[in-house]
Formats: sequence, structure tokens, C-alpha cells
Amino acid sequence: MRLSELKTGDKGIVIRVQGRGGFRKRIVEMGFIRGKEVEVLLNAPLQDPVKYRIMGYEVSLRHAEAAMIEVSSGASEGEIQHDGNGRNANVFLESEEGNAAVVRRDRVNTINVALVGNPNCGKTSLFNYVSGAHERVGNYSGVTVDAKEGHAELDGYYFNIVDLPGTYSLSAYSPEELYVRNQIIDNTPDVIINVIDVGNIERNLYLTTQLIDMDVLMVGALNMYDEFEARGDKLDHKILGDLLGMEMVPTVFRNGRGVEDLLRTVIRVYEQNDHKHVHLNHGKYIERAITMVQEPLKRNEALRTKHSTRNLAIKLLEHDSDDERLVKTLPNADNVLAVRDKAARMIQDEMKVDSETAIMDAKYGIIHGALHEAGSEAGTLADTYQVTHILDAVVTHKYLGFPLFFLLLYVMFQVTFAVGRYPMDWIEAGVGALGDWVNDIMADGPLKAMLVDGVIGGVGAVIVFLPQILILYAFISFMEDSGYMARAAFIMDKLMHKIGLHGKSFIPMIMGFGCNVPAVMATRMIENRRNRLITMLVLPFMSCSARLPIYIMIVGTFFAVGYRSAIMIALYAIGILVAVVVSRILSGRVVRGDDTPFVMELPPYRFPTAKATLRHTWEKGKQYLRKMGGIILVASIVVWALGYFPHDDGLDAMQQQEQSYIGRIGKSIEPVFRPQGFGWKLDVSLIAGVGAKEIVASTIGVLYSGDESVAEETDAEKYSVLRRKMTADGVTPLVAFAYLLFVLIYFPCIATIAAIKGETGSWKWALFAAFYTTAIAWIVSAVVYQAGLLLS
Repeated sequence: MRLSELKTGDKGIVIRVQGRGGFRKRIVEMGFIRGKEVEVLLNAPLQDPVKYRIMGYEVSLRHAEAAMIEVSSGASEGEIQHDGNGRNANVFLESEEGNAAVVRRDRVNTINVALVGNPNCGKTSLFNYVSGAHERVGNYSGVTVDAKEGHAELDGYYFNIVDLPGTYSLSAYSPEELYVRNQIIDNTPDVIINVIDVGNIERNLYLTTQLIDMDVLMVGALNMYDEFEARGDKLDHKILGDLLGMEMVPTVFRNGRGVEDLLRTVIRVYEQNDHKHVHLNHGKYIERAITMVQEPLKRNEALRTKHSTRNLAIKLLEHDSDDERLVKTLPNADNVLAVRDKAARMIQDEMKVDSETAIMDAKYGIIHGALHEAGSEAGTLADTYQVTHILDAVVTHKYLGFPLFFLLLYVMFQVTFAVGRYPMDWIEAGVGALGDWVNDIMADGPLKAMLVDGVIGGVGAVIVFLPQILILYAFISFMEDSGYMARAAFIMDKLMHKIGLHGKSFIPMIMGFGCNVPAVMATRMIENRRNRLITMLVLPFMSCSARLPIYIMIVGTFFAVGYRSAIMIALYAIGILVAVVVSRILSGRVVRGDDTPFVMELPPYRFPTAKATLRHTWEKGKQYLRKMGGIILVASIVVWALGYFPHDDGLDAMQQQEQSYIGRIGKSIEPVFRPQGFGWKLDVSLIAGVGAKEIVASTIGVLYSGDESVAEETDAEKYSVLRRKMTADGVTPLVAFAYLLFVLIYFPCIATIAAIKGETGSWKWALFAAFYTTAIAWIVSAVVYQAGLLLS
């Protein structure tokens, strides 16, 4: 029967995985191998995808993917035996001559360390603990979107520590996997710390076997060992380490337990350099095939200095596309590939499965045998997922899941705007007082005008929104760290699939509410290039925190208090709606390619510490403040200068602005935005926002702070002065709303365009994103404004 036919609560034993290529490879790598018990836990609110439990961890699959997995509901795990071709074999030690040696650095007391492990294993927690860095620790796959470098010292040794992205394997299946593999090959570390979630040890060790194939110095960190002990699980980690040819150290990175022992083990391994390479015995047929392919590879001296020929032979037998491209550059490429094809056919003939599946099955057989010899036993105490199951019963409920999700978003925005208003008032009062003080003590002239109207008026117009930015980031940080973000992707997958996106696309889209740049980089968690590209192209429609100051400024100026929250939520909703429509068009007509299975680990919920949440929030706040003192300060001064020069003391403020350089620029482009009803000042602010969206607010602050055409009167309403000035300039609530729509949709900032170029490797898609979003913004804002005129 098919896995998709099992009901909630049913269990089955995996018989085989059908399909081919990347789908089957990913499914098997995630632990769906012959003889393993799988349990159906729950369905998403729309009945697709479904959460399963296998090898002690939880994973989600769509019905379509589950239908490709054949299971038996009548057998127990022990009744389906591994065959005799090495799938349950022990490992043995053997040195390999002629392969890449670990590169030692010139500085004896400096050790270059790379952290490698599965998502959610705790790598970044270790990185933060030992280096003092403040990287994100999200509770879902793909949060570390690039290699981060930090430093630590112990016992007179200096550690260069690189935190590589979390990955389940070293295949060429996703950008993260390929990135980690290339980093290990091209920048060979002195020692690799393989971080292993001891609660999911069987699945985690699959990556370990691939690292062993690469012939590198390695130390294992058995992380979350406190949870392991609390469950009553058993494992002789010394025996396991001996079998795998590496030392294993129990650790708890959350509180630092075992970290010093781990680093001292790294020092010992580095200094002794007693590298006895372990050959994992994949069985006689696979080993024979590996030897066959290895022989012609060893004839290439340059290849042997950088690559393990054994690992390369295994990857060729797995039909790894990236390594096939590498081999095709060799002088004897045709011979190597011919031998590979012959060896693969031999495995097929003898073992009745293709070479790729045979190797994956063999690796899990080796892991199973090693754990058995090391006395691995599951405990009888409380299940790690017990609380998670209770929460998931509510959070992913058929009827409650979606309302709870949208309620959480509503609370997030309501708290951001309501609570953030009070510290915003204090900062605004401080900025105003500073401006008045500078105005009183300085003599009239360009310097005074620059400080009051340019620096204080421009930067001050943006810095007042710091409290809202911090609150928004605190909410997003909590959702990431707790594990709820993965559940959001789980419940949204079916809807995302219908609009041409992947369930995992939802995570970067939520991150986009904070900043589009890391959200674009987070698309690396999406294995399929088509889904990854579409997600990148629609991310700019997510209202990042840089747009928040503009929204608050314009909404607070032109709309009554009772309508402000509704309009703000409407803007976010419109952005999502535009993303839905555009992704549907892109997936059907512009970006071609096959879909990819929805396979994502659903880790247990973990309550984030207040310290971690505050630290992550403050890190984002510091980035925002640095931007205040950098690009926004420079842009504000530039905008002021363009509005101040050429200066004529005989003109009033309005006339001065109109005849200035910025006035001339605005007047020249004003016809382009006439269908939207925008005046030249709004036009100029939009152009300034190309660099960074916060500059839109600062530009408005600069342009209207110097406009004295309307007397500043005391008014109980906070935005009365700005409203009077903008209204006198022809801005109405309808124009303001059309302007907000344009800001919401148009050209993402330069940093986002650069990020898209970096992730796609081409300016084509980056420029396409820049132009098509601006075109949609022009059309939508013009239609809304013209329709509003007809209805008014």
C-alpha cells in the first residue's frame, strides 16, 4: 500500500521509494529507507501536506510524494531485514594513499574549524557561544544562508570558526549542499566539527558518512545531550567514535556544557594529526564498483591533490551532476565516465537497484550496524515531541490553524503600531527639541539650513520609527526561534502550491516583512531552482520594515485614528495579493521547470529565551541605526543640497524649492506621474527611495520641513503640520493612498536587487525584478487614483 493511504495514527514499514532523480534521492536521504517504521501524525488544515514521524524526528510530505512511498502495515521494523550486501555491515579502518591531505596552516597555534551539520542541530548556537557572535538561530531549515566567520581562544590556541549552512547531505541537490561541499574542498579546514543532534542521530549520521568519504580531520559533537539523557536514551559514544574513526564529545550548546572538552579535542586531533581514514564498507559489489571508478581518477595528479578520489568515485556512482561536470574537464574524462557506467550497470545487475539507491541504502545500513554495536537504545521516559504534539494539534488544526495564524499576524501589527507609538512620540519630541535648539543658537546660513532641514529633518523623520522596527523584529524572531515558522510553511503549503510557489517559500516571504535582503538569501532552503527564482521575484511585494516609516508617516498624516490599523493591514494584504497574482503568472508563463517535493523537518517547539530574542532584536536595531548614520544621512544631505542650491534670498521657501535643482528634476518627471496625481515633491521622494526605502520618508521630511507656505500652528493631532503642508501642495487622501500603493510595489532597494543578482548569478533576473515591479506599481496606483476620481 502507499504511505498516502495511511490514516492519522497509523504506522507502516517502508518497503521502497518509487520515482527517480532528485525526488527519490531527497526522500531516501531523509530516512525513508527499507525497514524503517513511519507513523502518520496529522494533516495540515487543508489536508495536505501531512506530518510523519520516522527515525525519531518529524517531517512533512505532500500526498503526491507520499503516494510514491510503498509501505507495509502488517510487518514490524525488525521483520524486514537488510540484505547481505553490506547494508548492515561493520565499518573497518584502512588508510587511503594518494588522496588529499588536510591542509595545515603556517601559524601553528591557529586552527581553522568548520561547523557542519543538519539544520536544527545547534551549529549556530555553538558558533554564537564560542565566538560571541550574534547570528540568527531560527528553528527551521536554511536559516544560516551563508558562511559566517568568528573567532575564539582556548589554551593558547586561536580558532578561526566558520559556520556553514545547515544541510542534510553533500549532494548537488540544493545550493546549500553544494555550497558546503565546495567550501570544504576549496577552503579545506584543519578540523571539521560535525554537529550531530543526538536525538535524531541515525538521520544526522548520514551526513557524517559523507564527510568520512571526503577524508577530512573531524570531531563529532553529540549535541542536545541533556534531552538525550532526560529521555533515558543509551549510547556508548566512545565505541561509536571508534567505529567511525572520529572522537565524539557530548555537548549542550545552549548552556555551554562540553564546549571546552570539544575544543580541547579539536586541539588534540589537530596536533596529533593521527588521521586514520575510515573506509565505510558499502558491501562487496559497491566496493568493487568504487575501486573500478577510482582507478582512472587516480591517474590525475592535480585532481588527487584537492579531492578524495574515493569520495569522487562514490559521487559519480550517485550520478552527481556537479562532479560529472568536474570529471568532464579531465584528459581521460571519457574513460572515467565509461568505467562509471560499467560499474553502475554491475551494481544494477547484481543488486537489482540502481547504484544511487544502493549507496544510500548501504550508508543507512552502516549507520544501523554502528549504532547497534554502540548499544544505542531508545529511552522509556517522556517523548521530546510530547508537548509539540499537543501544540500542533491546535496550531495545525483543520479549522483553527488558519485563524490562529492570521490572529498572530494581526496581533503582531497591532502591537507594533499601538505600543510603538509611545516611544515614537518621545523620540519625535526629542528630535523636534534638538532642531529648535540648533535653530536658536546658530546664525542663518547654509550650515544651519543643512543641519536643521537636512540632517535633523531628514534623519529625524526616519529614526522616530525605530521602536516599531524593534517590535516587528521581536515578533519575527520569536516565531523563527520557537519553531512556529516551520508550522506556518506546513499549513500554507497547499495554498502556496496552488499559486505556483513552494511551501518553503512562505518562510522567506514572512522574513521579507523584516528585510527583503536576508529573505532573498533564505530562498536557498528551496531546492528547486524554479520555485526559488519565483520566490525571489515576488519577495519585493512583502512590505519590509524600511517601508514602515513611510506607511506610518502618510497614514498618520491623512487618515483618522480609527482607520489607521485597517489601512496598514490592507497595505500588507495588498502586497501579498499582488505576490499571489504575479507568482501565478510567473509560474505559468515566464519561469519554466518542474516542481519539487515539499520535504521539511518539523522540529520540536522550543521556547526562545528572552535574552536570545532581545539580542536578535537589538542586532537588527543596530543595523537600522547604522543605516541612519550612513546612507540615509548622506541621502538627506544630498536631497537638502539639491533643494537649497542655487539659493536666492529674495525668494520665499516655496519659490526657492521650485527653482532649485531638485525642483527642476521633479518638474521634469512630473508628467510621468500625473495619472497618479503626484506632485513633483512626491516624485522626487520616489526616485530617492531607489537607494533605500527609508530615504523616501527622510526626503519628504526634508522637502516639507523647509516649506513655510503654511504657518505651523499648535494642533492636538500629531501630524497636523505635515498634513497642512502636503494638503497645500495638492496631496489628498486619495493621492496619499495611491502613493502608498506605489511605494508598496515599486523598485526594491539596491541591496535587494544586488541580492537577487547574487543568488541567481545573473543581472537578467535582477533587472527584470527592478523594472517589472515598477511597471506594476505605476499601473496599480494610476488605476486606483483614476477610479477614485470617478467614484468621488
